[in-house]
Amino acid sequence: MAEPYVIDEAREAQEIQARFDELMSACRDLKTLTHDEENQLLRAFQIARNAHEGTRRRSGEPYIFHPLAVAMIAVKEVGLGPIAVVCALLHDVVEDTDITLDELRMVFGDRVATIVDGVTKIDDVMLMQQAESKQAENYRKILLSMCNDAYVIFLKLCDRLHNMRTLGSMSDTKKLIIASETSYLYVPLAHRLGLYAIKTELEELVMRYTNPEKYAEIAAKIAAKSPTAEKLEESVYAPVRQMLDNAGYCYSLKTRIKSVYSCWKKIENKHVDFDEIYDLFAMRIILHNVPREHEAEECFKVYSLIASRFSPNPSRFRDWINHPKNNGYESLQATVMTPEGVWVEVQIRTDRMDTIAEKGMAAHFLYKEAHPEEEVKDSPVEEWLQQIRTSLEQSDKSAIDLVEEFKESLYTKEIYLFTPKGKTITLPSRSTVLDFAFAIHSDLGLHCIGAKVNARPVAIGFRLHTGDQVQVLTSKNTLPKPEWIEQCHTPRAKETIKDYLRQQKKEYVAEGKRKLSTYLDQLHLTNSRATFGQLKRFFNQKSEVDLYYDLAVGTISEHQVAECFGKAHHAPQLFFLDPYKNLFETPTPTPASPLTPSATPSLQAHPFMLDKEYEGYPTETASCCKPVPGDQVVGIVQNGKIMVHRTNCRTAMDEMASHENHTVRAKWRPGEQLSLLTGIALTAIDSKGLLQTITHHISEELDLNIRAVTIEASEGIARGIIMLYVSDVESLNGLIDRLKTIDGIEDVHRI
Repeated sequence: MAEPYVIDEAREAQEIQARFDELMSACRDLKTLTHDEENQLLRAFQIARNAHEGTRRRSGEPYIFHPLAVAMIAVKEVGLGPIAVVCALLHDVVEDTDITLDELRMVFGDRVATIVDGVTKIDDVMLMQQAESKQAENYRKILLSMCNDAYVIFLKLCDRLHNMRTLGSMSDTKKLIIASETSYLYVPLAHRLGLYAIKTELEELVMRYTNPEKYAEIAAKIAAKSPTAEKLEESVYAPVRQMLDNAGYCYSLKTRIKSVYSCWKKIENKHVDFDEIYDLFAMRIILHNVPREHEAEECFKVYSLIASRFSPNPSRFRDWINHPKNNGYESLQATVMTPEGVWVEVQIRTDRMDTIAEKGMAAHFLYKEAHPEEEVKDSPVEEWLQQIRTSLEQSDKSAIDLVEEFKESLYTKEIYLFTPKGKTITLPSRSTVLDFAFAIHSDLGLHCIGAKVNARPVAIGFRLHTGDQVQVLTSKNTLPKPEWIEQCHTPRAKETIKDYLRQQKKEYVAEGKRKLSTYLDQLHLTNSRATFGQLKRFFNQKSEVDLYYDLAVGTISEHQVAECFGKAHHAPQLFFLDPYKNLFETPTPTPASPLTPSATPSLQAHPFMLDKEYEGYPTETASCCKPVPGDQVVGIVQNGKIMVHRTNCRTAMDEMASHENHTVRAKWRPGEQLSLLTGIALTAIDSKGLLQTITHHISEELDLNIRAVTIEASEGIARGIIMLYVSDVESLNGLIDRLKTIDGIEDVHRI
């Protein structure tokens, strides 16, 4: 446990000045700092220090420590310049002090004010009251601001990284909420922008707070591998240095061990043991002073040297030089076998590639700002930002839906396709013929009727794969239909189709207005904004055009409009049957408010301790993660009850990230003896009596109650799921360990 912070104002004043001096030194190391920029930095520091004077962080430290730390991360870890440092120092003054954006604009100019505004959370009370989710509205603001100036998201990532590094002073529930937000949006963004060092550290910190037991377990296993790392120095790294020296290369060689989170992710996704992770160790070779036109050639020469000494794994070779990732990442990657029988991943790149790999999209922006006289072509990431901006500004979706759609684009893998003339088209995986057509030209997509893929005719929804050659087929008589949206995957194709359909619907607006006016006159209602708003809410329409269209084509009838205002005429009721209704109808219970506990106390034992204001709520363990006693848990308010999830459950983390006010502290009551349903999945070599052996271990030796067993065998491999009742996580882990000892069992894991 960390020592409590001791306040000493004299010492703190010296520390504040020392940290600013260190920041200025880091900025001067950029070699491009002008006298005017130095004055701007000093002015920003003075304003921030005065504005935050007397304010302290939850840990007890002076608040100014935080913007100074964010500014240092921006310079040292992202490589941003003076403008970003000024904004980092000022990023909380508008949100937390009396200083306004207009005052910042007068002192520092429009760009600094715009960036600070983009980083500042929404404080519009009316907007917050109308919003479905406060976090989602803030995410939408960040994304829109990011698209206008990428420095916004760089600074948000720096800000979030420092907040995660100093999360220890927060309450347990707040730690989970902030960690979930980080996993929900900031980790995917860091990945998409190529900031891999920041992404890796954020993932590590998230896991440390959401899954601490597993984090400690894997960290201990990695630490135990340190003797192997020392042996690799002698058997691999030293020979590689000798080969490169003999070939006359100027280079740097770095080594690393895979992160805790990356190991856990591979164990979970691939269902392998820790010892089966074959890229635990990696070596990076960075070639210096290589001309741009010879980079690919020199990297492949180095790969040939490595492959001549160590056996490569052909399935693990990746050429990201000739086919860069969508965030600009370039490198050769291979995995080779060492004399010790250990797999080592090898990355080969030049200085330029390494800068892009470490700084990601920031490297491109810094180059453009440092060389404004050069015409630098927009990077793929800038094109992506433009697509996101268009999607966010034109969409009428809720903030939550927009953010979810945006997230889908962050981790998408790419496929490489060819036109009939051999031009390469890069698209996200799962793209279809329609996506390909729209990627070439909007008109081609609007009139697409199918394609020939590798000379074979296919439909518009046919999913493409890397290496396919695609010839789009069109017809002037074909135009988009609403169902086309489900036949494509890329935002560009979807938005182009939606734009076309919106334009088509607008042609029906006049007819829809005429019908609505007639209906309202017959109901003796005025055609006001309030009336129209009531109609939109009643029919769940998000735009005026959609409502008028449905009126025009008859989807919304006159009777339904009357029902909206309680003026519909219904068939007469048979009142003389009222005394006998109980014979024919079941009374409909009054639905409970989603945030109101049940009036009837539950007779079931309450296994959880909750926050006081939620003690009266009924609780239920979530079926998605099936927590059992011993798991760290968190409660989520849902439909009038508390759903209890494991803290590392993806469903719970997404809910905490988008609806903070639905989060409830929850703990298992000590001493409670419960049997809760959970499940395990297993893979085994099929053999006679296998199922009997497994059930004997569970029922007879461990005395556990099996609820259901599903097992199938194919080509000599049996795969199954067993649902059973356990009392705590120790019993479950003991069961898994016991089953792994059975001959033929290849894998057992919790589901």
